[in-house]
Amino acid sequence: MSDAVSALQGRMATGEVTVREAGLRGMITLRGDLADPALHAVCTAITGQAFPAKGKISAEGEAGLCWMSPDEVLVLVPYAQATDAVAQIDAALKGQHYLAQDVSDARALILVEGAFAREVLAKVAPVDLHPAHFGTGDFRRSRVAQVPAAFWMPDTDTFAVICFRSVADYAFDVLVASAKAGPVGVF
Repeated sequence: MSDAVSALQGRMATGEVTVREAGLRGMITLRGDLADPALHAVCTAITGQAFPAKGKISAEGEAGLCWMSPDEVLVLVPYAQATDAVAQIDAALKGQHYLAQDVSDARALILVEGAFAREVLAKVAPVDLHPAHFGTGDFRRSRVAQVPAAFWMPDTDTFAVICFRSVADYAFDVLVASAKAGPVGVF
């Protein structure tokens, strides 16, 4: 078996805002009844994080739970733990209607870090990113330029952006161009 390689192989662009690939991350799409206590319990056991409310993320380090839709969460774990995490989900939800799929190798994680990271993303995503409407703990599934993406703020000067691996180069380049254009001064 070949070694896993991240989508952007560690690409980084530095300046006032740094745009960099975060490397391999375990990501599991879990669809099912989000009100089910067994689903909550297994997600919490795997990640050590509280189950998120609508439009939120509960995360620390490489572990997290992202609310994706009324019947879907994205489970974040260290890359090496993804296969075992899916097996834990399968065991905990056996006999129920659900879907757990390891999508780690189909996604890329890009970090946008710096004083005007919020503006970098605001220029390319159709989301109200004003600090009064979006902050740490919030999670959105939207677009970056013309590609599907999801994002959150691990801290006040950082955005984490997940996109499909197939469009990672494009998303990275769009974020770099937005950063190089400089702040707009809106926020």
